[in-house]
Amino acid sequence: MQSNSNRPVSGTQTILNAGDYQAVIASVGASLRLLTHRGRNLVVPFEADEIRPGYRGANLAPWPNRIADGAYTSGGERYQLPVNEIDRLTALHGLVIWNEWELVEQTPQSATFGAVIEPQEGYPHRLAIEAAYTLSEQGMTWRISATNIGAGTDPAPYGVGPHPYLVAGSGTVDRWTLELPAAQVLSVSPERLLPTTLDDVATTRAGYFDFQRPRELDTTEIDHAFTGLQASADSGQSTGDVEVRVVSPEGTGVLMRWNGTVLPWVQVHTADRPEAELNRIGLAVEPMSCPPDAFNSGTDLVSLVPGQRHDAQWSIAAL
Repeated sequence: MQSNSNRPVSGTQTILNAGDYQAVIASVGASLRLLTHRGRNLVVPFEADEIRPGYRGANLAPWPNRIADGAYTSGGERYQLPVNEIDRLTALHGLVIWNEWELVEQTPQSATFGAVIEPQEGYPHRLAIEAAYTLSEQGMTWRISATNIGAGTDPAPYGVGPHPYLVAGSGTVDRWTLELPAAQVLSVSPERLLPTTLDDVATTRAGYFDFQRPRELDTTEIDHAFTGLQASADSGQSTGDVEVRVVSPEGTGVLMRWNGTVLPWVQVHTADRPEAELNRIGLAVEPMSCPPDAFNSGTDLVSLVPGQRHDAQWSIAAL
């Protein structure tokens, strides 16, 4: 264990290596700080002595994305969560994003981290959360597991997702090509990015969000959840696997893959920022078990009874 005086801002650093891949996990949030293939970034990295910017590489649980006003009803009771996205008045990205996670198991190619969500105002449930990272010559597998370890009988509302910003190659997202096999997009209010209607990508804004066939992102601005995910016919992986590809003009790229039955939603964000050095430098691809504000809509929300475990995983590989 590093002493506090020598400990980086982002926490203890765990380095993994396998074949041409290297990953670094920071213990604050068990965040994916770095993932490279032959020295090329596959995700937007951040420095060890930097407060994690823009949720890069974070684990999002027990909900991904936004809860309107931080308020919801469960079991007939009204709960209020802390509002941490002040400009939109939402509770954003769960309760473990700034936790110090414990390294519970490690090999040269893998690491598993654990954290506990304790019962609190707004979320009176105890969950044990694990984040496991495994490298191989085929890329990185990333899994988040949650178990309701509470002593009571009440089920816990639960959703999950990761927050990597994929990097296809040089430059910004404008010149990258996106292949996103999603037939529907969740339209949102412009001020708060909260869900309004579920629409077909082919007809919404003349196909503005339709990337079912690969096309260049150009000036497209996206911060939306997609569903109607189509499994790849030739992935050679498990039945139901969805594949998202981001490719640069030079031919380098990133593939992200997950099971669309467990994770039927994906948030995509073109990282539009006012700061020139941060604007559109990566494409957030966030597989999710439920859409934004699911604690209120109930859409695809998991109900974890005491003793029940939920597992979700995805992989990232170089193209």
